Amino acid sequence: MRPGGLVAAATINRYAAVHGTIQLGHYVRAPERQAALAAATGGVMLSPGRGFTAYFHDPDDVPGEFADAGFPEVGRYGLEGAFWLYGDLDDWLDDPGRRALLLDAQRVMESEPSLLGVSGHLLTLARRPL
Repeated sequence: MRPGGLVAAATINRYAAVHGTIQLGHYVRAPERQAALAAATGGVMLSPGRGFTAYFHDPDDVPGEFADAGFPEVGRYGLEGAFWLYGDLDDWLDDPGRRALLLDAQRVMESEPSLLGVSGHLLTLARRPL
């Protein structure tokens, strides 16, 4: 990468499986609950029903990984924030006025460190030093 170039990494939040299985109503099933809790504590999600493996990240671990790769300054953004957990999210997104309000609200909170753990996915950005 050339000096000043941008690097981006999208990661799945370590807590996304717990939030998602509760939001979908699957947390009451022992296999889904156990898989979600394993992802939250160990970072590896072994899907009991879909047969895939996913690797999740703790929001506070990603900046260290960037620093180890030579990118000491990062920007972190929660892509969904808490809004992905709302039951009427599609209604908000389908209405242009409400969608604009929702996106404005998300911009205010997208980089708040105390809220990064609730977003299902995170985007981390850094520039290669000059």
